[in-house]
Amino acid sequence: MDLVLETKNINKHFYKPKDFHVLKDISFGIGKGEFASIMGKSGSGKSTLLYILSTMDTDYTGELYLNGELITGKSHQELSRIRNERIGFVFQFHYLLSEFSVLENVMLPAKKLAKKSHAEIEHDGIEKLKMLHIEHLAQQRASRISGGEKQRVAIARALINDPTILMGDEPTGNLDSHNSENVFSIFKRLKEEQGLSLLVVTHDEDFAKRTDRTIQMEDGRIIG
Repeated sequence: MDLVLETKNINKHFYKPKDFHVLKDISFGIGKGEFASIMGKSGSGKSTLLYILSTMDTDYTGELYLNGELITGKSHQELSRIRNERIGFVFQFHYLLSEFSVLENVMLPAKKLAKKSHAEIEHDGIEKLKMLHIEHLAQQRASRISGGEKQRVAIARALINDPTILMGDEPTGNLDSHNSENVFSIFKRLKEEQGLSLLVVTHDEDFAKRTDRTIQMEDGRIIG
């Protein structure tokens, strides 16, 4: 199986107020088109791990590979480009800019990457909104739409640069069961139709049970 993401012996310490070994020898891989979830109690190290996997935190030992390329040790500038190009991110809170329209929000990461013309980015943005059945909201202000719609806009934004992996940190944590179900089925469709790899930290057992694989964490280790 082609691995999109791989970690080898990742360890992380917090040194304040005293030495705390938060991640212990984390080694695993996510295959192309795999939909995996990470579960564990609060404090088990899930979000800390996701922060490292998303290249935001570089203060660790061990190795992180993305598409077979060693990412560990690259400059912040290089990591920022890699993150924008290859990793889509969906958080518990949508972080939309409320004064911008839905379409403008979706276009932002592509404008930052600056690889396409404005017209191409706009076209891609509309395509992503269509894929999530919210193209009718394109010109609405982000502040005017419902919570479930906001999370779908956030997913469209995460997909705008056609990443190789989509990471989620409690992406359904703020949603009711109907909208959680919506998000799950969008993720499943992205896996099946686009061959996208997904890695989602979640507290929701029903959500995790239906992913291809659940990675269980406890006290900074992977236990299953």
